[in-house]
Amino acid sequence: MIAPSSFGTVVRFGGVSSRVRLRPIIFVAVVSVLILSLAAVAVTLGEYPISLQQILAAIGGTGSDAVLRIVTEGRLPRIVLAVIAGAALGLSGALFQSVTRNPLGSPDIIGFTSGSFTGALVVILVVGGNYLMTAAGALVGGLITALVVYGLSYRRGGVHGYRLIVVGIAASFFLQAVNGWLIIRADLNTAIAAASWGSGSFSLVGWREDAIVGAVIAVSIPALVWAGRRLTVLEVGDDTAVALGVGPERTRVVALLAGVALVAVVTAAVGPVAFIALAAPQIAKRMTGSPTIALIPAAVTAALLTLGSDIVAQRLLAPAQLPVGIVTVVVGGAYLVALLISQARKA
Repeated sequence: MIAPSSFGTVVRFGGVSSRVRLRPIIFVAVVSVLILSLAAVAVTLGEYPISLQQILAAIGGTGSDAVLRIVTEGRLPRIVLAVIAGAALGLSGALFQSVTRNPLGSPDIIGFTSGSFTGALVVILVVGGNYLMTAAGALVGGLITALVVYGLSYRRGGVHGYRLIVVGIAASFFLQAVNGWLIIRADLNTAIAAASWGSGSFSLVGWREDAIVGAVIAVSIPALVWAGRRLTVLEVGDDTAVALGVGPERTRVVALLAGVALVAVVTAAVGPVAFIALAAPQIAKRMTGSPTIALIPAAVTAALLTLGSDIVAQRLLAPAQLPVGIVTVVVGGAYLVALLISQARKA
C-alpha cells in the first residue's frame, strides 16, 4: 500500500512501513537519463565526427575497425572518466558541506584540492614519479592539508564549520603560492605541461585512470554509507547527535578522510577541476527539496555538470581544446557570486 504524507510517501508491505521521498528518486532518474544522452552525443564529437550508426556498426563487427579504436581507446575512456570523476567530486563536496554545515564548505574552497595538487606536483616536478606515484602524492598532499586544517580549526568542544572554512581558505592561498613556486622552478617544458594539467583536463586520459578513480570510489562506498546517515543527524547539531548515539568528531574525521581520498584521486587523474564540488551538492539540494545534503543526488548532478563542461571545453574553440577547468571556473564563478549574494540577503 502507498499513502501520501507531508514528509514523503509512506510505503507499507504487511506490517512494515517505510517513508520514501519520491522527488529525489525522480530527480536522480531524470539526471541519469540526461547523462546517458550527453554521453551519446559526446561519443560522436571530436576531430573526426562519427555517427551513432557508424559506432553501432563497428561494435557489431560490420563497421570500420578505425572507428572502433577511436571510440574505445579515445572517446569512451574520456566520457567515463568525466562521469565518475564528476561523481567523486560531487560526493566529496557533499561530505565537506555536511561537515561544515556551510554551502562554501567545498574542497576547492578550503584548500584540500590545492593540497592534493601540491602533493602531485612534488612527485611530478621533484621526484619525477609515474602515475601511481603521482596519485599517491596527491593523496598524501590532501591528507596532510586536511590534518593541518583540522588541527588548526580544532578547539575545545570540537571543530566548527565556520572556523574550518576560514582556516581552509588561508591554507588554500598558501598552497596556491607553493604550487606556483614549484612550477616556476621547473624546466620550461615540464612547467608548461604542469601548468596546463593544473587547469584540469580530460584530453590525455585512458582506461587506467578510469579504473583507478572507479576503484577509489568503490573502496570509499562503505565509509560513505556509514557517514551519510550520521552526517544527516549531525546537521541538526552536535548535542542532538550525541543524544542519538552519533559521535560528532569520529563522523567528521571519517567523512573528511573519504572526501580527501575522492578529490585526491581525481586531482591525480586530471588535475584540479574547480567548483564542481562546490555547486553540485547545493543544486541537488534545491532541486530535490531536501533539508540536508544528499550524496547520490549530489553525485549525479556533479557527473552531469562535469560531462557537460567537458563537451563545451572540446567544442567551444574546436579544433583547439580548452582545459575543462577553465569552463568550470567560469560557470562556478558565476554560481559562487550568486551564492554569496543569496547568503548576504539572508544575513
